[in-house]
Amino acid sequence: MAENSILCSVSSLILSLFTLFPCLFGHGNSIEQLAGYNTFTISSFKYPETQIRPFDMRYIRVDLPPWFSSMSIALKSSVNLDIKSVEKVPKSALPMICFREGSLPLPDVSNTSFGELVALSNSSFEGAQVLQNSEQCYPVPRNMTMKLTNEQISARVLYFGLFNGVGPTRTQSKMIVRGPSYSFAANISVEGCITSSMQGQYCNQTVELLSCGLSRNNSGNGSASGFFNQSMLSCRNNFVTSCLGDEEMKIYTLEILRVAEFLTVSAENVRLRPVNNSGNSSGIDLMCFARYGAMPSATLHDFSGNLNKSPLVINSPKVGQWYISILALNLSKETGGSQSNVSKVCYSLELQELECPLGKAGPNCLSERYMLQTVLRKDSTPFESYFLPYGEKVMSDAANFLLEPLLSNYSFGGLNTWTYFILDIPHGAAGGNLHIRLTSDRKLNYEIYVRNGGLPSLVNWDYYYVNKTSNSHGSMFFALYSSSEEKADFYILYVREGTWNIALRNLNSTDGTSNRQTTMSVSLERCPKRCSYHGDCKSALDASGLTSYSFCACDRTHGGFDCSIEIVSRQGHIWQSIALIASNAAAVLPAFWALRQKAFAEWVIYTSSGISSGLYHACDVGTWCALSFGVLQFFDFWLSFLAVVSTFVYLTTIGEVYKRAIHTVVAILTALMAITKATRPSNVILVMAIGALALLVGWLIEFSTKYRSLSFSMDLCLNSLERTTCTSAQWTFNY
Repeated sequence: MAENSILCSVSSLILSLFTLFPCLFGHGNSIEQLAGYNTFTISSFKYPETQIRPFDMRYIRVDLPPWFSSMSIALKSSVNLDIKSVEKVPKSALPMICFREGSLPLPDVSNTSFGELVALSNSSFEGAQVLQNSEQCYPVPRNMTMKLTNEQISARVLYFGLFNGVGPTRTQSKMIVRGPSYSFAANISVEGCITSSMQGQYCNQTVELLSCGLSRNNSGNGSASGFFNQSMLSCRNNFVTSCLGDEEMKIYTLEILRVAEFLTVSAENVRLRPVNNSGNSSGIDLMCFARYGAMPSATLHDFSGNLNKSPLVINSPKVGQWYISILALNLSKETGGSQSNVSKVCYSLELQELECPLGKAGPNCLSERYMLQTVLRKDSTPFESYFLPYGEKVMSDAANFLLEPLLSNYSFGGLNTWTYFILDIPHGAAGGNLHIRLTSDRKLNYEIYVRNGGLPSLVNWDYYYVNKTSNSHGSMFFALYSSSEEKADFYILYVREGTWNIALRNLNSTDGTSNRQTTMSVSLERCPKRCSYHGDCKSALDASGLTSYSFCACDRTHGGFDCSIEIVSRQGHIWQSIALIASNAAAVLPAFWALRQKAFAEWVIYTSSGISSGLYHACDVGTWCALSFGVLQFFDFWLSFLAVVSTFVYLTTIGEVYKRAIHTVVAILTALMAITKATRPSNVILVMAIGALALLVGWLIEFSTKYRSLSFSMDLCLNSLERTTCTSAQWTFNY
């Protein structure tokens, strides 16, 4: 719901850029020649050609500091798919590229369907406006060039991931991984403005820094006028008065350092200049556009309002950099249609930021606010930790804490009280999952609201939980587990870096909490729900090496990002295992035939191949492992390769001396094939080629032997005719 309040989401922005960029790029040269801008390269990375195997993935992190002006991405891949081809490729084998701001994309839990992806590729952007998340996925193009500016994306961190197939089966364990691989190479560069007061794509837009200080109306006890137990910060521009012409825009910036209750933007003393102008300033539109972390415009902003009508109020603004732009409209209309440059509207801009003292938050700053301390887990992967409140009220060394002693005892406008908890997700930990759990001995009497960067409320949140039927279950990065009337248990997947605020709304607080016991636990975990106990949790680094992330490697019967999706039922798995193991009994037929032919070497190979294959498949399906999986896999493939080639060699009629030599060479070659990438599909062709070559060599030896025997016999007869009559002498020589 909080994300719905943002008028232009980052997700719709990134989508639009894919189509708008060719138009912008086409005019880029002329603009750059005319604009006198000063930029420098903040960072530049070249990612060498990398192969992505079936069901594999790669992540890349790009840091965008506040002074960046633009980011350029050039991607080249071996994928050759057009729109018609994409429609025919199943999603589990489709190469995809996904973008997300602040954390890693996770397309396996995406609500975007395959059909919508194709429609968006056809430049249909209507669907982009209704998406409530900041992740966007597209089929991997063969060549892509994209340029994003600080007027289009926020100055934070941008992640993009490349996937070779998405869906529940991507994490499922497979005996043999088959499918096409593709390679990619990328160049990523970030440009920045040399002067902090000049920003924009070409660093040619003046941005005025607002200076803030305590309001003059503050009394000695630190309370703002009209508010108790609060402090009011007043922010103004360096010049008392600013003047704008018709359709002129001025941009300001300020940084919110602490959690604030609200931010008010107002324009005082609005008047026309020159003073003797007969126009009326009340009809002028002094539009204000506010945006968090990026440059606002009339078409791209988070909040907007007409300051000449009423102040713009932003409730619970996020901590960080804010940009405010002021645009004057209808100035020529109010000055009698005059287009003179002398006519301007002047104003005094004032911003007021209402802050709460340390340990307080909410309306009138009367609710309790606790900073959660990070406690690292012993012998764990990086960043895996749990969070506990500061203070003497928490004495337990456990990973959870009792909630009732920490609750606020003040209700505002009703019977419900709010209690706030603040925690920090460090840089590089975006690949972790935030786990929040409440357990009570009675019916749970709390609602949970979570927000990144600012205080959550009933109308401003990123994720929420009221009960098991009313929550953020439809959100892409929200996973709910085993919740009931007495328990709330959910994960925020691949949580964004930065400050997170958790608000607990205690319903019917007059009921009393002394007889109730509720424990709360907040932790940063690598894999949600320990991969549902159906897989192993793996850790890796992104391509830049700056972010650690984890993922689940599921067993043969489960899939999904958390291995919670049953792909093969238990009964089906049993029958599948029986059929797979029993199929190796087919080796009895060639072994019996070889034994009747007294081909004892072939009999040993066929029998050993059948036994080793049965043991390997029994271990592979999880029934029983006689030896390690790697040893069993080697023996299975090696003896299978050897059995095929031995059959070819047996078909020849050459002598045993040559057969032993060919068998020795073949055993060495097939052993090398089995120990190095035994499951690659090309091995089937190589084995058949080796067998055919062995058969051809045997035939050549046999033909050479017969030819030499015939030639020697004819020479002997010709030599005998010179002395006497040759009478059918026949010689046979075996080599």
